[in-house]
Amino acid sequence: MIPLAVVLFLNAAFNALVWPQFYKRVAKDPRARDENGKATAFLRVHAVLIAIALVLALVSVLAGVAALTGAL
Repeated sequence: MIPLAVVLFLNAAFNALVWPQFYKRVAKDPRARDENGKATAFLRVHAVLIAIALVLALVSVLAGVAALTGAL
């Protein structure tokens, strides 16, 4: 189960490191806000996708711990 845990932890680390940085770039993109400063669909869609990726990172950590403890 150790190889499974390693893959899950690597997945979690990738998601936790990459997606927040991507959000910073998306938030600065001119398409992220309209002329009134309101969030556009571009920003909302990316925020939802990034949130899903971060939830999956958390699930990967929990599953990795479960794999190491033999709960899987």
